[in-house]
Amino acid sequence: MAITEPAPTYHGDMKNVDLEKDARGEVHSPAMGSDDIVGDDRAKNPLKRNLHGRHMQMIAIGGAIGAGLFVGSGGALHTGGPASLVICFMIIGVSILMMMQALGELAIMYPVNGAFFQYICRFIDPSWGFAMGWDYAIQWLTILPFEITAAGLTIDFWHHYNIGIWIAVFLTILTAIQFFGVRGYGEVEFVLSMIKVAACTGFIIFGIIVNCGGVPTDNRGYIGARYWHAPEQAFRNGFHGFCTVFVTASFAFGGTELTGLAAAESADPVRDLPKATKQVFWRITFFYVVNLFILGLIVPASSEVLLGSSGANTKASPFVLAITLAGVKGLPSVFNAVITISVISVANSATYASTRTIQALAQKGMAPKFLAYVDKKGRPIPTIILQLVLALLAFCNEQANSQVFTWLLALSGVANFFVYGSICVAHIRFRSAWKLHGHTVEELPFRAQFGVWGSYLGVLLNFLCLAAQFYTALYPIGGSPSAENFFEAYLAAPLIIALYLGWKIWSMFMIPENRPMYVAIKDIDLYTGMREDQFNFSAEGVPEAIRRQSVASLPINKPKKWYDYPKNMVTGLF
Repeated sequence: MAITEPAPTYHGDMKNVDLEKDARGEVHSPAMGSDDIVGDDRAKNPLKRNLHGRHMQMIAIGGAIGAGLFVGSGGALHTGGPASLVICFMIIGVSILMMMQALGELAIMYPVNGAFFQYICRFIDPSWGFAMGWDYAIQWLTILPFEITAAGLTIDFWHHYNIGIWIAVFLTILTAIQFFGVRGYGEVEFVLSMIKVAACTGFIIFGIIVNCGGVPTDNRGYIGARYWHAPEQAFRNGFHGFCTVFVTASFAFGGTELTGLAAAESADPVRDLPKATKQVFWRITFFYVVNLFILGLIVPASSEVLLGSSGANTKASPFVLAITLAGVKGLPSVFNAVITISVISVANSATYASTRTIQALAQKGMAPKFLAYVDKKGRPIPTIILQLVLALLAFCNEQANSQVFTWLLALSGVANFFVYGSICVAHIRFRSAWKLHGHTVEELPFRAQFGVWGSYLGVLLNFLCLAAQFYTALYPIGGSPSAENFFEAYLAAPLIIALYLGWKIWSMFMIPENRPMYVAIKDIDLYTGMREDQFNFSAEGVPEAIRRQSVASLPINKPKKWYDYPKNMVTGLF
């Protein structure tokens, strides 16, 4: 058996790199070691690196598969038809794939707290990073009480209870999970995501059997593509209906980026993040596109039941409707339980995403300082308390016809398009700075499969989605233009602009170095927060021979066997 020598570590002089002394007087680089998290008080109470490979591989599913897929897709099917549903989800899926490849490259190089918010500040502009960070945090702050309410509403499928009872129950469960820190979050997501994976896989098998006429209780017999032809329609409401589906697709995919956010708490980001990032493609294809394609084959888009497919009205879930139409007894209750679990999973992810983002904002001086505190067990206690206090807004839903959530959720309506596009722009500018400093892509421990062109495509697709959402917000299907309808769909855009201008004006007077409209490529900081083993051969001043030898030792530069590809596909799914 051949013995592989470890890559050499360079300890010579490094030009243009500021060396710092720690509390003990020892000299170290600004790179980040395996146990360090960039922040104010990193030596005392850093976030804990307790997330392992199996957690990272399930986090993207945990944040993404929820009411948006299992319930919201029904309204999209009714509005746009089965063809629009599949095509729009594929377009958003390509956008998500490009974004995740870009985010994976950056997160593996810089596994810092706050992830993409930090990258946007560093590679684009601190004021734009401030706007993206706060809008992303607000998005998850408002989604948590919504998801808790949604979980309570799913219980109505069996029996009606006062919604306040179930809000209290689920809020207590989420509070208990916080006591166990990031490891508790990871374990809960792992278990709940496994259930969702099993449900999605089972529905695909079930849908194929139904479509082929294999269910004795279904009097429709062989269905085939019946619901794609007259008297049904593959595209309902034409181009207008097609554009409307983009919003549902974006909401359904929201949470996929949590893998990058969790990089700062991953035990081994270099090993675990590439796996999680590459698996996004297979998950998008299998769990979204295939499920929705089969759904469009066995559920008529004209069904009036689908008109109620919003929020957590599981009685109008197209998945539950598909089972009901097939006449299978008992199975609708099973799938409703899966939807309840999925909604709780998304609520758990909302707690994680908002607390870590706000804590990172506080560390960077963009939020009140006390919110940066992390206890000895790696829990950002002040931000957790803030999130759980705001979760009490869920009790507003005890009042009939409450409009509180309509406007709270409007604050995050198009937020994902701005965030995902900004991640792609940050990746493009990182690559430009990387090249300007004399580095090559071969030095990167993980490379976006489609390079900067994939990020350009991601920016374009997000811009088109924003344009489509603007069109449908201005001219809603079945309604006339109104200010109320427009801002319910597009309120996040003026909020982001207000956040950006507010911090830019503040910076003009208080932070002179942030006055420029954007960070010049030559001024981009490539080395602070870089992983220590990467810093050892990528820092300026490292001899070329050392750098070449280190690059050759990277796993990504080693040839792959033919069986690695089907193996990656299977492990990516299951």
